[in-house]
Amino acid sequence: MILLISPEQTSDTEIKTLHKLFEAGLTHFHFRKPTASLEDHIAYLNQVDSQYHKHIMTHNFHQELCDLFDLKGIHLEEAKWRAQGANLQGYVSAFAKSSLRDSRPEGEQSFKAKKAISSSYHEPEDLAAQTVQFEYTILSPVFAAISKSTMQGRGFDVGHINKFIVGMGGINAQTIPAAIALGFQGVGALGGVWNAKDPIRAFNEMKDAFAKASL
Repeated sequence: MILLISPEQTSDTEIKTLHKLFEAGLTHFHFRKPTASLEDHIAYLNQVDSQYHKHIMTHNFHQELCDLFDLKGIHLEEAKWRAQGANLQGYVSAFAKSSLRDSRPEGEQSFKAKKAISSSYHEPEDLAAQTVQFEYTILSPVFAAISKSTMQGRGFDVGHINKFIVGMGGINAQTIPAAIALGFQGVGALGGVWNAKDPIRAFNEMKDAFAKASL
C-alpha cells in the first residue's frame, strides 16, 4: 500500500496532477490542507472527479466533508486523536458504524457507508499501546524527510508490532526496500512525489519498488 499526502499549499497544477496519479493507481490520497477553510476544502473536492472521491482520506472537517462527499474516510493526526481523550473510541465508532448524517435532498444516493479511519504517531510505543482500532496507522519520521529538511529519520523497526503500519518520512523508490525491511506494511509519501520533476514517474517508480520489496 502506498499513500500520498497532499502539499499544504495548493498549486495551479495540483488537481491536474492528482487526476493523473489516480489514473496511475493511487488508492489512498490524504487530503491535508491545515490552513485552508471549510470552503476551500469543498472547492478543492469539487474540482476532483467524483469517481476518485472514494480514494480520499480527509484530515480536517471530518463530519462536514463526509456529509457532502462520498470519501474513503477520515484521518486523525496525533494532536486530534489525543484531544479526544476518553471519547476517542466514540469518535471513531461514529464513522465506522455508518452513523453519519445524510444532509442531501430526498431521493439522492446515500453516502452513509462505513468510513476508513486512520491515525498518526511519532512514537512506536504510543502506537503499540493504542487500544482503539484503526484501519492503518502512520508512523514518522522513518528516514530524513524530503519535504522538511530539518526532520531527521529515526529508523523505526516495527516488525514486532501486530498492526498495519505505514512508514512516512523520506520515502521514495530508493528507500522503500529499507522501509519494508523494517516491518512496514505500507509507505507514505509527500515530497518524494510532489517535489519530483515528474510526479507521475516518481509514483510509478515507487509502485514498482514496493511490489519488488514486498515479494
